Formats: sequence, C-alpha cells, structure tokens
Amino acid sequence: MERWIAGRVPYPRHRGSLADLLDVDEYELWPCLAQRQTQPTQEAVQIQAAYAHRWAVPRKVWVQLFGSAEREIGILAYAALFLAEDDGILRILADKARTGVRVRILLGEPDSRHVIERGSDEGVADAIAAKIRNSLTLYGSLAKIDTAEIRLHSTTLYASIYRADDDLLVNMHAYGATASHAPVIHVRHTTPGDMADTYMASFEQVWRGADEQP
Repeated sequence: MERWIAGRVPYPRHRGSLADLLDVDEYELWPCLAQRQTQPTQEAVQIQAAYAHRWAVPRKVWVQLFGSAEREIGILAYAALFLAEDDGILRILADKARTGVRVRILLGEPDSRHVIERGSDEGVADAIAAKIRNSLTLYGSLAKIDTAEIRLHSTTLYASIYRADDDLLVNMHAYGATASHAPVIHVRHTTPGDMADTYMASFEQVWRGADEQP
C-alpha cells in the first residue's frame, strides 16, 4: 500500500488483490502496465521473423535476403547444399559478386572431426561430408570471381549463419536434429553489441581460422 500511496506501482502479488477488491482490471488502476506490455523490447525490434524449421523458410525470403545485399554476403554452414542446388540463388550470388559485393562462403572441412561427429549425432553417418563435397563443386564457379571466396572450417557449428549486410538468417542447431529441421530467426543489426553483432563476430572468428581454397 505504501508504494501505491507514494505513486509507485505495487508489487505483482499485491496488485491482483487490490484489483479484485475494487472489482476492476489491473490496467485500469495502473495504465503504465499496459504500456509496458505493448512496448516492444530492443530484442523484439532486432528479431524480424522466426521459423520453426529451416525448411519452413520460404524461398522468397532467401532470394530477398541475398538480393538485397549491397556490401557483403556471408554464408557459414557445414554444407549449405540446399542453396548450392538452387540455380537461382547461385545466379544472385554470382551477380552480386560481379557488381562488387563481397561474397564469403564458409563450409565444413569434410574430413574434420566435427563434421564426422555431426553426421553421427544426426544419424546420417558420412552424408554431411558428401554434401560438403557436392557443395564445393556447385559453389566452385563463384570462386572464379574476384570478390568471392570459399574457405573450409573445422569448428563446432552451433549455428549456421546467412548474412546480407545487416540482415542475418540464423539457423540454430539442436542436438540430434538435422539443420533443415532446426529453427531459424531473422535478426537485423541495429546497434553495436546487439544480437546480430554476436553472430557477425562469430562469423569473422571462423573466417580468420579457416583454410583458403586454391
């Protein structure tokens, strides 16, 4: 009661009792609570969309993502074969690279311990290594463009990252689930140190330690 008299909002355990006593809704007594409920958090502003599975992300979202790039495109995955097999996506990546957009693709080292373990965890044996080799062949034409580069990494992949300038689609992996079945969030970099910044920094760290392809 003292908080209320002093102009402060009572603790939640007391608000309900007061509202019941007066037979009104809490928001009628304290309108500021409704404002707090409707005002988006900084994290909510950064998250543009969320998908239960990567396979549920519409193709047009991938097209819009890479097609919107003006400075750089980054792909960090083990195989990213679903993109490499899409001729339309490959054309977008190539066209962007030819116009000066920096295109960087990070794929898993097929024979690395982490790739082998991921295949075992997902119950697909050496299928991931085979997908990576297929992807290297399909992405190969991009490497001939000066502003495009492919590297192989040997890191534990906690999330696959697909970036176009300040927009990222982040495929968050779950133990025992294939990447295509794991969730994806669309985050936008707005301020230093935000959610997207964390993934952008992770990409750069993997890039620095990856092996260049001839």
